[in-house]
Amino acid sequence: MASSNIAFDRPDGSGGRGAPERPIDFAHLERQTMGDKTLEAEVLRMFSRQAHSCLAEIGSGETDRIRASAHLLKGAASAVGALRVVRAAAACEAQPGDAAALAEASAAVVEVENFISGLMR
Repeated sequence: MASSNIAFDRPDGSGGRGAPERPIDFAHLERQTMGDKTLEAEVLRMFSRQAHSCLAEIGSGETDRIRASAHLLKGAASAVGALRVVRAAAACEAQPGDAAALAEASAAVVEVENFISGLMR
């Protein structure tokens, strides 16, 4: 399976103090998957699909759906270590009518999806 050949090694300098935040916290993901690279790849693919689905619901404009989907997105992002998505989803959950929060959540998810796509090449 090609996914077992994916390079999930952290680039030099990532995760240290002063280093820019990566879209995925690899140390967290590694702990969650007990270092199984094939499982990491599958978890990231599942997160990407769920995040996309949650964004569609968040974009519905309906307060209850926004809150519920933002909560799901926040949990899924926490599981993979997508910290920017966690923060953005929490803002959407707390303020479901805030267009800036929705825009930030969308941007954070797109960033992570692009990052995951790059890993899967």
